[in-house]
Amino acid sequence: MNKKIKIVILSFLFLLASSILFLHLFPRAAFQLAAKWERTLSGVEKKLAIVDGWHFYYIESKGSRAGKEILLLVHGFGGDKDNWTRFIRYLPDRYHAIAPDLPGFGENDRKPKEWYDVRSQVERLHKFVQQLGLRKFHIAGNSMGGHIAGIYAVTYPEEILSVAFIDNAGVSSLQKSEHEKLLEKGINKLVAKNTKEFDELLHFVFVKVPSIPDSILTVLAKRAIASNAFNQMVFEQYKHKKPYPLEPRLRDIQAPVWILWGEKDRIIHVSTVEVMKEKLTRAKKNFRVTILPNCGHSPMIELPEISAEKYVLFLEQLPK
Repeated sequence: MNKKIKIVILSFLFLLASSILFLHLFPRAAFQLAAKWERTLSGVEKKLAIVDGWHFYYIESKGSRAGKEILLLVHGFGGDKDNWTRFIRYLPDRYHAIAPDLPGFGENDRKPKEWYDVRSQVERLHKFVQQLGLRKFHIAGNSMGGHIAGIYAVTYPEEILSVAFIDNAGVSSLQKSEHEKLLEKGINKLVAKNTKEFDELLHFVFVKVPSIPDSILTVLAKRAIASNAFNQMVFEQYKHKKPYPLEPRLRDIQAPVWILWGEKDRIIHVSTVEVMKEKLTRAKKNFRVTILPNCGHSPMIELPEISAEKYVLFLEQLPK
């Protein structure tokens, strides 16, 4: 074998071995580098806005917002701003995306004495929007984030150009989901106490778990386990102590609506879509539904490219 070729091969193997060693020895640093690389690929950067003492870390499309349509993307329970990173990658440049960490999640603050119910989060999100100087924008949310997006659209209709509900909470379904049946037995699959439960959580949320290195998964698992008690508290506030259903307020949404749902969602049954169709009386003139086969609870993570493509199709048919 040619000496130069040997050197190239050995150099490559050395870099590969070094990378693997780095992943295993410094998983947190590797996690941060991976997140930064994903954001770079998607053309977004991490920023910080301090709003009423809350540290709103968020990702935003690079470049000026001028002349572009603003998309405010709201993550769900246990999620964070980077739930949207790959989704944003497939959006055309004419859209400018902003995705914050909600209070209590991601890098935002966790204040045990505060409330994290829907109305409280809507008001905090509104103050964040005001601080960024956003006046009119499209809002999209997944799961609990979809619930928050819907209530936001009802509360501040003058700001909203359209609402995208992605497997949203806050609405009843014609059939109970696996998650609802388990909750009746006192089992909450969305809150992990150990690595086994975290692995079960991933397979509960996704039909096909996105490809993630084991070392990165280890960091994510540790974060989820460390957040167990706090997440359980937030879940109780959201679900039982201060519930604020979206369903009776759907009729008040004036903006155009898009619903995206994973057909195999085990957390919120796809039959929820039928209930929403009936209730969204004011949005029916500009109303579209997309059901993705072989997809779970978070399509924008599991199938980011097709989810983004379908979203853009909806946005492009809106009256300008």
